[in-house]
Amino acid sequence: MIKTVTSVDLKGKRIIMRVDFNVPMKDGVVQDDTRITAAIPTINYILGQGVKTLTLMSHLGDPSKDAAKAREKAEKDGKSFDEAAYIRGKHRMAPVAEYLAKKLGKPVVFAGEDGCYGKKAFIDGQAAGTVIMLENTRFHKEETAKDAADRDKLAKELASYGDIFVNDAFGTAHRDHASTASIAKFVPVSVAGFLMEKEVNYLEPIVTSPKKPLIAIIGGAKVSSKIAVLESLLKNAAALVIGGGMAYTFLKAQGHKVGKSLVEDDQLDTARKILDAAKAAKVEIVLPVDQVGADKFDSAAVPVAVDSQDLPDGLMGLDVGPKTVARYQEVLSTARTIVWNGPVGVFEFDAFARGTEEVAKLVAETTSKGTITVVGGGDSVAAVNKFHLADKMSHVSTGGGASLELLEGKKLPGIEVCRG
Repeated sequence: MIKTVTSVDLKGKRIIMRVDFNVPMKDGVVQDDTRITAAIPTINYILGQGVKTLTLMSHLGDPSKDAAKAREKAEKDGKSFDEAAYIRGKHRMAPVAEYLAKKLGKPVVFAGEDGCYGKKAFIDGQAAGTVIMLENTRFHKEETAKDAADRDKLAKELASYGDIFVNDAFGTAHRDHASTASIAKFVPVSVAGFLMEKEVNYLEPIVTSPKKPLIAIIGGAKVSSKIAVLESLLKNAAALVIGGGMAYTFLKAQGHKVGKSLVEDDQLDTARKILDAAKAAKVEIVLPVDQVGADKFDSAAVPVAVDSQDLPDGLMGLDVGPKTVARYQEVLSTARTIVWNGPVGVFEFDAFARGTEEVAKLVAETTSKGTITVVGGGDSVAAVNKFHLADKMSHVSTGGGASLELLEGKKLPGIEVCRG
């Protein structure tokens, strides 16, 4: 069980809240407000409890890493590079504070561009009910420091801004950072917000006690990034539907011809071990039985239907075919719980999006019949959004890496600090 914001008395208290406002920005303008919108129910609840102040903190991108990449590109192109201007355009929280103010219909006071230190007097001097936004937490190296003592330096400062810590940033719950976990050591009370609560309530039971039969759809490019989640899901799943680029490593491991498809040759033994473990556990592995190929990885490539598990030498598999979709329908129709992590084709290319779109429709259809359906992982979320089916799922997770690690059965630092 995790303690939630409704379990404590907030009246008159200073609240320090970690949100995940790591949103895409362009020229200082928010491009997608999904994560901001997701935090608003918790923010509104807190404000409705008569708090003294609500101070919000978040990271926005990875300033030092992003700037280094941008500098390298500029130098390669023979252009000058202004790091300060680059960071102002992409990593400052002030534009996010302004955007949030419009969504809330009330002012959000930005604490200043000089960082997150030394803000206690500023915060304590605000009128009751004020919402404050701190600068990007990742402007400080202590935020992500590997050494706990270094993280604690920033964590103690952030802790001084609140009497209660609320963590509603599921997207960073797998990070042991100053503002996501270390801060809890220095605040009397730590609780989860509504978004965190919802994520945990949907994702944890898939690993611990799902309503069965559980069917897992695992896709994406690489087996290596999904080994742990596949092994974890084998414990409870009736079937694993494996699609996307990673399916070709499994098909090759079975002796099929995969043409020019993406294959991790160093993971062939791993694929065989997973296939053997699934057989021993009587878990069905569902791989593509037909596919849509192309001679190159390109949005303009001409799709070629291949009515076989084997691909000719000159083609790479970029989507599943109609017989595979029909097989998916058979398997998914038996489920009481479905978890989907990763697309089954290159849905970003319209010519190769049909398989993933059909999966999204099938999952949505089962939801309408009472099946619990959970979509986790960045690309899966992007897919259901592209096909306008997100609202037809039981739950669409806001955390890519966090969702994956929770499904792997790991304990996430940002969640553990909220345990009762």
